[in-house]
Amino acid sequence: MGSALLSDLGTEIVIPVCAVIGIVFSLVQWFLVSRVKVSTEHAASSPTSNNGKNGYNDSLIEEEEGINDHNVVAKCADIQNAISEGATSFLFTEYQYVGIFMVAFAVLIFLFLGSVEGFSTRSQPCTYDKEKLCKPALANAIFSTLSFLLGAITSVLSGFLGMKIATYANARTTLEARKGVGKAFIVAFRSGAVMGFLLAANGLLVLYITINLFKLYYGDDWEGLFEAITGYGLGGSSMALFGRVGGGIYTKAADVGADLVGKVERNIPEDDPRNPAVIADNVGDNVGDIAGMGSDLFGSYAESSCAALVVASISSFGLTHDFTAMCYPLLISSVGILVCLITTLFATDFFEIKAVKEIEPALKNQLIISTVLMTVGIAIVTWTCLPSSFTIFNFGTQKVVKNWQLFLCVCVGLWAGLIIGFVTEYYTSNAYRPVQDVADSCRTGAATNVIFGLALGYKSVIIPIFAIAISIFVSFTFAAMYGIAVAALGMLSTIATGLAIDAYGPISDNAGGIAEMAGMSHRIRERTDALDAAGNTTAAIGKGFAIGSAALVSLALFGAFVSRAEISTVDVLTPKVFIGLIVGAMLPYWFSAMTMKSVGSAALKMVEEVRRQFNTIPGLMEGHTKPDYANCVKISTDASIKEMIPPGALVMLTPLIVGIFFGVETLSGVLAGSLVSGVQQYLHRTLVVHGTMPRSILRLVLPSMQGLLGRRDLNLTKQLLLVTPLAILSRTLQVHHSTFLSSSWQSSLLCLLPSLPLMVVCFLRSERRMPGKLRENVISPLVSMF
Repeated sequence: MGSALLSDLGTEIVIPVCAVIGIVFSLVQWFLVSRVKVSTEHAASSPTSNNGKNGYNDSLIEEEEGINDHNVVAKCADIQNAISEGATSFLFTEYQYVGIFMVAFAVLIFLFLGSVEGFSTRSQPCTYDKEKLCKPALANAIFSTLSFLLGAITSVLSGFLGMKIATYANARTTLEARKGVGKAFIVAFRSGAVMGFLLAANGLLVLYITINLFKLYYGDDWEGLFEAITGYGLGGSSMALFGRVGGGIYTKAADVGADLVGKVERNIPEDDPRNPAVIADNVGDNVGDIAGMGSDLFGSYAESSCAALVVASISSFGLTHDFTAMCYPLLISSVGILVCLITTLFATDFFEIKAVKEIEPALKNQLIISTVLMTVGIAIVTWTCLPSSFTIFNFGTQKVVKNWQLFLCVCVGLWAGLIIGFVTEYYTSNAYRPVQDVADSCRTGAATNVIFGLALGYKSVIIPIFAIAISIFVSFTFAAMYGIAVAALGMLSTIATGLAIDAYGPISDNAGGIAEMAGMSHRIRERTDALDAAGNTTAAIGKGFAIGSAALVSLALFGAFVSRAEISTVDVLTPKVFIGLIVGAMLPYWFSAMTMKSVGSAALKMVEEVRRQFNTIPGLMEGHTKPDYANCVKISTDASIKEMIPPGALVMLTPLIVGIFFGVETLSGVLAGSLVSGVQQYLHRTLVVHGTMPRSILRLVLPSMQGLLGRRDLNLTKQLLLVTPLAILSRTLQVHHSTFLSSSWQSSLLCLLPSLPLMVVCFLRSERRMPGKLRENVISPLVSMF
């Protein structure tokens, strides 16, 4: 079968070195961003030299007309501090509550996994190699719990560090916009790159160190080692659930409260400093779209890696102890960091943005360049790190796979993600026919707008589903479930670039808000709006990668579930399975109802508070008095923390109840049903309802209406377009990112956060199987212990 060209020692060096390079590169980007000073002293100096590329030493292209520059910079600094303090306060409050859950959940994982063999300390025959002894159940329970906690902590750090850099960069982006749109773009994109590279590199490094530490105990027990490692992805995904739900509720509650009262009722511009909810609105961009997204994508990244490693551990790699081939998923991620590093330089150093129209192409080129370069990188990794052929386990049979077939599996995932991304752009950008048709329908009112918009949403599902289906067919044909797992990893291999683009959007949005609140000229706001508009479209492209990898990893882990439960087929004609399918297909709608109600309840409290301040604080509308920003931040924080509990409970309890009381056949149906239903729902809402399409319509329609409508009528028109039933759903879609297919393991949290029953089944080492023996082997020991 041949052997890998790269030695085990080379693998031991390459993976950590690539991770360290990613961390160092992110710190360099942070340093470059920090050179933009948010201080009155910097403003006073106003250097005139033109040395130093990208404008860090350039003189201002324009001075603020009639505006004291010292006051502007001071206001930007104050606003930045208020946003940072609000975001930090929310995250600490959220992490306190979630930390308690994590500890309790870790104990529960330990009890479930340990009780499978009665907390035995005796080694058991391995599942796939009966002649070999694997580590005892108690050891697996301990190490799985430890990896779960490590994943949760890493997820927290990913979100928190992302939030810190975003709040650090928002005012700097605003100030750089005085020099031109190109300078502001570089600051915003470099800040996003800090988050992207820190997340990718830290996730890879922590996972690799964890594997090597666990290997000291497990030795050549690859099966047990990588089953324990799956806890790492579970921990990250569990944290992401609450980060996305809580952050999403906060974001949309503040958004609705600020817009409905401020823009419609009080007829004041967006991000006006007189609006009491304006700081909470900008805080929401950071806790939902930055911190929540960081935790979310880390969960995706970790779970896709863990899925591929688990399948690889029961292949010929494990039998021959080929560590390099076993680490193939990690090597792909390592090369991805280097590829994204080179790609980032194209946006920040090789080319310079000189006009607004160049922003969106620059961001799209990032996706294209990274995909092309990553294809070459995958080829190099495949031919140097894999034997010419190898065998993998495929539902009780052995399948021979050649290295070029695995290369195609990774590439089909990578390129399918790009295709889905550009289909997303086609359906959400005002440069193309679909959005133009919906915009044209606005001439006859909201009814036709909603009809056209919903139709566009349903139509946008077609091509992505075919792309996902083809990816699944090709990858499964070549390499069974391992092929699907690495295809998902291929989509996420350029996560550093994708996350940089995603983080760039909220940073630019915050920059525009700061410009408005600081009273800067309309030209500055136009530049920040241009940055935000480009980020809005390209962020939608990035979600194409998320949905594709989501579906693929969900399917790969579903395959792992049924194979570990020794289910050779899932017969939909069996009543238990069919019932599970129906219930599973319903769960995304149940969860959607809960999250939408949560957003509505939180938004109601915010609206009441904003109205109260406008009605009771003298001089607020005239701008003579500052509103109570802190109280709005507190209301949104308290409401989101409280409202995130019921949806989270639904996600956690449903699979437990189904698995324990109805068995693995019904649970299989629930998982499959939620996956299929969730993919369609997520595609429909993300590609169109998320707000990208309505905002594109605004940018297309409103310029022609400026002279026809008064200010109040124009604001009402904006709200009509953005708060139709079509977009009311979009107000809560950030919440759905944590559940239905926002990322590879979140890809269907109702499918893949069936953590306890899935892990119990996946870690069973005896011939006893659910449901008949589950009560005897799991429930009874737990009852006796208490």
